[in-house]
Amino acid sequence: MERDDEIPPELAFSEPGEVSALRGPRMQRVARVVVVLTLAALILPGVLIGVTTAARTAELACRVVASTEAPDASATVARFELSGGEGPGWYCSVSDFGGRETQLRFLGFIPEVRVAR
Repeated sequence: MERDDEIPPELAFSEPGEVSALRGPRMQRVARVVVVLTLAALILPGVLIGVTTAARTAELACRVVASTEAPDASATVARFELSGGEGPGWYCSVSDFGGRETQLRFLGFIPEVRVAR
């Protein structure tokens, strides 16, 4: 049975109040790089999946809008604009056969199609 006044072997060489984290500045630098790389590996896939999903949803929503509002358009384009007329978000545009582009609708920051009732 262990007594309360005995020092565990892990703490035998440390002084009271001393914080013995990593040994030196080089080891601290290596630990920081590992932490940054680990966080990037956790966050980056989620961001890429979110952006890809939003772009695909905006493209499909733009096709739906164009099929009802401009059925004779030759091409549809969904773009994310920071300084659009209704604020930052996805905008749907169509091109006619002459190459003239017309903006149809604001799809929102998170793209969606609102059906008029």
